[in-house]
Amino acid sequence: MSSSEIVAEGKLPEEAAESKNQPPTVVIEPTSGIASLRLKDLWEYRELLYFLVWRDVKVRYKQSIVGIAWIIIQPFVTIIIFSALFGRLLGVPSGGVPYPIFLYTALLPWQYFANSLSRASNNLVGSANLITKVYFPRLILPFSGVASGLVDFTIAFGALAVLMLYFRIKPTAAVIFLPGFLLLAMLTALGFGLWLSALNVRYRDVQQLVPFVIQTWMYLTPVIYSSTLIPEQYRWLLALNPMTGVVEGFRWALLGNYLQDSQPPGTLFPISAVITLIVFISGLFMFRSTERTFADIV
Repeated sequence: MSSSEIVAEGKLPEEAAESKNQPPTVVIEPTSGIASLRLKDLWEYRELLYFLVWRDVKVRYKQSIVGIAWIIIQPFVTIIIFSALFGRLLGVPSGGVPYPIFLYTALLPWQYFANSLSRASNNLVGSANLITKVYFPRLILPFSGVASGLVDFTIAFGALAVLMLYFRIKPTAAVIFLPGFLLLAMLTALGFGLWLSALNVRYRDVQQLVPFVIQTWMYLTPVIYSSTLIPEQYRWLLALNPMTGVVEGFRWALLGNYLQDSQPPGTLFPISAVITLIVFISGLFMFRSTERTFADIV
């Protein structure tokens, strides 16, 4: 900048030099649409997401005698009880495969969903001290609740592999679709978790309601039974449950060659996927619209 330009602006040379050294001014303006979600912030704070996930895993099994073995003990106890009750006493059809493996292939994604939904809905209230002291994208908290469940899922999936070897069952080629079904379970847990976590900050009744909803939801999902038990004219109602596509998809991908009348999820999966996307996207917008009040009322 020349001396004549400085004089023309009415600034002395010293003032012009100081203005160059000042940090740029950031103007914060209201946003709308997709920009209002500020999803880019999640990537910028990815290290915080990693530490929150690691904290959840450590705290969950810290000072526990059995430790991480609970990941395997809990589903196996459930399998023993359900196999005795539904498999032997009530004779629930299992499509020609042993009932324990029939149950576990559906129980695995269901437990991941149930635990992830529970953590995602409670993470905001559980991190009240963090929310009121420092700024970070609040979306990270429900995301971390869903992401930390992947550690448990991986270990439990290893137990499923051992169980399949025991029953001499080989996975089908459709196993390549498992990541897609797992992604649907993640988005379902996250979508409903966003709604419930935001509501839980204002209405603590949600914290008491979630376990009841999860327990009831399980019996509305074909976990302990097959969707083929439902009359075909009413089967579309199952598709309104997003977890139906996940559970049936896991069974088809892992046991398709062994199940009687085994078919791809068909219309169940697309309908479940559409409902999941609606819940997830609406949950994002709802969460962002109420986020500014979290620190005041949490």
